[in-house]
Amino acid sequence: MSAVNDTKFNAAVFLLGGIPGQEDVHLWISIPFCLMYVISIVGNSVILFIIKTDPSLHEPMYIFLSTLAITDLALSISTMPTTLRIYLFNTREISLNACFAQLFFIHSFECIESSVLLLMAFDRFIAICDPLRYASILTLPRIGKMGLVCVLRGMAVMLPLPFLLQQFRYCRSNVLSHCYCINQDVMKIACSDIRVNSIYGLSVTLLTEGLDSLLIFLSYVMILKTVLSITSHAECLRALNTCVSHLCAVLLFYTPMIGLSVVHRRGEGSFPFLKIILGYISLLVPPLINPIVYSVKSKHLRARIIRVFVK
Repeated sequence: MSAVNDTKFNAAVFLLGGIPGQEDVHLWISIPFCLMYVISIVGNSVILFIIKTDPSLHEPMYIFLSTLAITDLALSISTMPTTLRIYLFNTREISLNACFAQLFFIHSFECIESSVLLLMAFDRFIAICDPLRYASILTLPRIGKMGLVCVLRGMAVMLPLPFLLQQFRYCRSNVLSHCYCINQDVMKIACSDIRVNSIYGLSVTLLTEGLDSLLIFLSYVMILKTVLSITSHAECLRALNTCVSHLCAVLLFYTPMIGLSVVHRRGEGSFPFLKIILGYISLLVPPLINPIVYSVKSKHLRARIIRVFVK
């Protein structure tokens, strides 16, 4: 392809993907998407409001939960504009700069959420394995520093991605697989050498989400070892019950993300419908389900929510 055509394409737009073959019913498909976004935003906002206004919930576990709610809100807001534009207004175009910006925020918030889930696993590990030192280890200043490190890590490791993508020439089809921009999807339509971007993206994934998931697994091995040593059956079940919500959040976050990464690396045209479904699940379901799971499983949080709505 000529240099002129490359220049024209670089100044053009990407076309976001919806659900292929369902363009005629996009307006109907928008209804569940709108409901999911509304429930996600309202659910996470309610959790933030309850934790902020109730001094009895200003404990490490609930502070980490509020951080998770903020991250889920950010993920929902990052994907909402392009998703609803496609299904409500049938507008698929997105400029390259807007796509790169969305890509940066999505991957940054994913990395931050992975870090928050690791901190929540650390919280459960200390609470069960070393309860006498729980208050002295997880102090408010230390929690604030850990949260700041999570945010800075997420932003720093994802910052090179949009700059690497800006160096490419895009001379292939400009149609993306998902209704939002992610690194694996965008770099595949470049006609330049993408080895550096591919290696960097894989390295970042392994050193962030990969390392976090490994540490979470190890923390639960230690938790299980401690719980099994408890002689009282009731105490054993009570200790495990405090981990159920976090385990649900971990599975909801990592399972579709790993599946989507595997499907993308299988090559273009492999499992296209599965790729779309996993793309929706990985970014829409965790912000939707997390507040519901924590509200149901946390007795104190559930009681505060009921009290607010009853009043």
